[in-house]
Amino acid sequence: MSEQSKSKGQEYERDPIPQKKLRNWRSFLGMYAGEHAAGTEFMIGPLFLASGVSAFDLIIGLIIGNFLAVLSWRYVLVPIATNMRLTLYFHLEKICGVHLVKVYNLANGVLFCFLAGAMVTISATAIGIPFNMSMPALDDVYPSSITWVVVVLVVGSLIAIVAAKGYDTVSRFSNVAAPWMILIFIASGFVAMNDLGVHNFSDLWAVWGEGSAPLPGQTKFTLWHVIFFGWFCNAAMHIGMADLSIFRFAKSNQSGWTTAGGMYIGHFIAWISASLLYALYLQSPPAISLLANGSAPAVSPGPMAYNAIGITGILVVIIAGWTTANPTIYRAGLAFQAIFPKSSRYKVTLLAGGIATVAGLFPAIAMQLLDFVGLYGFILAPIGAIIFFEFYLSKQTGIRRNYAELSGTKFSWPVLLSWGISIGLFYSLSVYQGVFISFFTLPAWLLCGLLFLLFSKFSQNKILQ
Repeated sequence: MSEQSKSKGQEYERDPIPQKKLRNWRSFLGMYAGEHAAGTEFMIGPLFLASGVSAFDLIIGLIIGNFLAVLSWRYVLVPIATNMRLTLYFHLEKICGVHLVKVYNLANGVLFCFLAGAMVTISATAIGIPFNMSMPALDDVYPSSITWVVVVLVVGSLIAIVAAKGYDTVSRFSNVAAPWMILIFIASGFVAMNDLGVHNFSDLWAVWGEGSAPLPGQTKFTLWHVIFFGWFCNAAMHIGMADLSIFRFAKSNQSGWTTAGGMYIGHFIAWISASLLYALYLQSPPAISLLANGSAPAVSPGPMAYNAIGITGILVVIIAGWTTANPTIYRAGLAFQAIFPKSSRYKVTLLAGGIATVAGLFPAIAMQLLDFVGLYGFILAPIGAIIFFEFYLSKQTGIRRNYAELSGTKFSWPVLLSWGISIGLFYSLSVYQGVFISFFTLPAWLLCGLLFLLFSKFSQNKILQ
């Protein structure tokens, strides 16, 4: 074991995991079930409804999309994780060099901060209820009031401080809250169905039916939108290989199936429950008034949950946003610390929390969460293709694995060019053709992997002894 691993609490950041530290499938099931039933679910479910998706397209789309995500964890990521037993960052360092890993960490950290900012926004919508705070509209970009600014600053500061306390504090907070939140998600869905008069599938179809035109400013979603979003909203984690750091502890590849706990509790039950809360909110007098005037009712998790289950709804939204933002800011802090290793982890985590808080002031990130989460996966997923293609095709194509480590290279141009070309090309197509970004995640992933093999073949001209 390296001295660095010993000095960092036996986390084995730069060593394969020893046999005695491997974990069985139960360790992963609880973690994924808890992590994917959190603050984002309160926004994503309602945004599906705001996009005018039909009940059939949502239910069937999520069944298929979530299953494809589980398969991606099980067959794309986990076999590499259990074979190499390395963190994503150390694995990348071997392939592309320490300096390029810093570029990846910067992109990862900034995107984490923006995601945490959306969670700060979500918690703020609940805390603002007692103050009669005006909630941001679906098309709002900037802060809507001084009260909003104050509430977001207070929430963001508290979350940043907890995250800076370290992993143990973050973990304890999440582990206590997660089981309760899952139960509340399920209960709130049943409450909303009862208030909507939904007692069977026929009633659900009567309420939701074939969908409708999207609310003003929203994109119409079809079955294909739901499938690809369900598959690739966590693209950075599975085909993007971020969860190598987690599944390197797995005893066997079968542990990959435990991700179904997160997908079908969080990304199915919780999303549908949250969409039903919004459907109920759309029948409230304020929402009816806005719709009559041609405006889109805000997707505000706080008022939505309060409308259905009262004070409990306020509490669950606050805690759901908090438990998602805490580990997200913590991860952003780790990414930034990897760029500035001599900096205090506490200080860089507070910096990440500050960026997240500023981002939370702007409701556009939360209100456009479907697009942002899709973009997040799209940007980071192609890096995973480099690991996947090298792992399986290096011998067939005659390239050397872990070339940066073997050659002493600190910045791999083949990796940077492959990543940049793939996301640049398909992002441009998405913007100019008006195509949902998640449709391009898989093509970008495949192109990045193929370009990496091609560029590596031409660049690896040094004979290594």
